[in-house]
Amino acid sequence: MTRTVYVNGEYLPESEASISIFDRGFLFADAVYEVTSVLDGKLIDFEGHAVRLKRSLDELDIVQPCSMDELLEIHRKLVELNGIDEGLVYLQVTRGSDGDRDFVFPAADTKPSLVLFTQNKPGLADSPAAQKGAKIISIDDIRWGRRDIKTVQLLYPSMGKMMAKKAGCDDAWLVEDGYVTEGTSNNAYFVKNGKIVTRPLSNDILHGITRKAVLRMAAEAQMEIEERLFTIDEAKEADEAFTTSASAFVMPVVEIDGVALGDGTPGPIAKRLREIYLDESRKAAI
Repeated sequence: MTRTVYVNGEYLPESEASISIFDRGFLFADAVYEVTSVLDGKLIDFEGHAVRLKRSLDELDIVQPCSMDELLEIHRKLVELNGIDEGLVYLQVTRGSDGDRDFVFPAADTKPSLVLFTQNKPGLADSPAAQKGAKIISIDDIRWGRRDIKTVQLLYPSMGKMMAKKAGCDDAWLVEDGYVTEGTSNNAYFVKNGKIVTRPLSNDILHGITRKAVLRMAAEAQMEIEERLFTIDEAKEADEAFTTSASAFVMPVVEIDGVALGDGTPGPIAKRLREIYLDESRKAAI
């Protein structure tokens, strides 16, 4: 089946979709994005993603291309047109194009570009990777300082994933000034003596939508949580670890820089949080 995508007001076969070569998302990575998961044909935490999208746009002074109600309708229509039961909806907003390349922002009335597409991911909830657990490496964090804005500047995270792959691992955690910031595309946590430890929110990390939901659910389940800076060595000595993201939910981590955590299998807290998250998210999906 040919995938239907959305480009600036039109639903098109992906083979017919196009964007100007002068679009600032293409030339300057002057764009933000969101990824919303789909389970049972419904959107997971759409409102959280919509609110964060607006924040990212506001931080960069990019005009919001449509209302959130309209955005919801586009998401739902793409899910329907592409027959997505389990998968993802990718959304990207760029500052648009005024017909040439210039470091200076175009006129304030330049229309932003809005692009969405779906990715079909059967078995997303019952991922074999989650049952096995991820092996990670640590790398230096050399990204720009505003990681709280969800921009498309993803070259270094992509390189980090390739570094991990070359090392025979699944992902990388980024380290800055001696402390873990986050994963290449996820928030990072470790568990010691039953306590969940994760870095507090700031400009240094993405304000994860899944992070927010999982921490709320952990608190409701009477789990102890500490938000503070932590080192990679602390994480290596943990009983277990995990990451959270919209596309992988709660992903257990079983090894860090070659050091196995616990017995080298997904830990009980990570497994329980994944179970709770999937259950509660399915109930609240729209």
